[in-house]
Amino acid sequence: MKAHVSSILLSVRDMERAKRFYTDGLGWKIENDYGVSVFFESDGASPVGFYGREGLAQQVGTSPDGTGFSGVVLTYVVRSEARVDEVLAEAEKAGATVLKAAGALPWGGYGATFADPDGYIWSLGYSARGKDQRYAE
Repeated sequence: MKAHVSSILLSVRDMERAKRFYTDGLGWKIENDYGVSVFFESDGASPVGFYGREGLAQQVGTSPDGTGFSGVVLTYVVRSEARVDEVLAEAEKAGATVLKAAGALPWGGYGATFADPDGYIWSLGYSARGKDQRYAE
């Protein structure tokens, strides 16, 4: 198995709310909307999609009643501290919960963390040290 993710599929409790958060709030564009699932334009990266929480849990054979920290964090690396602040402000305006305000990180970078309306954690980051980072933008 290669170290590659073909797509990232997140379960959501309210499909319309999730679509509004990411399209209206963060400016994502829908590539395919199948009703039970939706995928966003990925700009060459692994596509991100949503699927109803109950249906996805049933599909993969688990309970939809997950609670607490899932151990999964989605990382979004940008090219400046200012862009970290801008993305955090966009997310907060769209209804995200700020988990960690923007600031210096222990390893020398700059970042912030927010949770989307379904509780998925996004880590925003910037580092002047990294020359070979996989920038999201």
